[in-house]
Amino acid sequence: MSIAPTSPCPCGLGPAYGPCCGRYHAGAVAPDAEALMRSRYSAYVTGDADYLLASWHPTTRPPALSLDDPPGQRTQWLGLDVKRHRVTGTDSAEVEFVARYRIGGGRAVRMAEHSRFVREGGRWYYLDAQG
Repeated sequence: MSIAPTSPCPCGLGPAYGPCCGRYHAGAVAPDAEALMRSRYSAYVTGDADYLLASWHPTTRPPALSLDDPPGQRTQWLGLDVKRHRVTGTDSAEVEFVARYRIGGGRAVRMAEHSRFVREGGRWYYLDAQG
């Protein structure tokens, strides 16, 4: 799904996608783990699997990622709520968030996640999710 640079940003933070998460999708470096996590959420909304793989740490990244939904099972992302961003070291951080989505015509689902991030070579990467 493409999104216009002037459309509201899916992550809910910025007024427009272009200067918010769109700049990271275009190659800018996220300044912190929360910005990277928000941009990853927006990548799920826009179907940008390449960005998701590029921002995933090589030690935990899957070899491939498909965001194609089976017929009638389209994922509709409904919103993001960042609960906490915590710096855990010079080059590590954690972000706790709740993302809401619906599959097909089903009921809304809340996905709570506690994600870990690391910075290498000046760039943040998603490492993994805990509990």
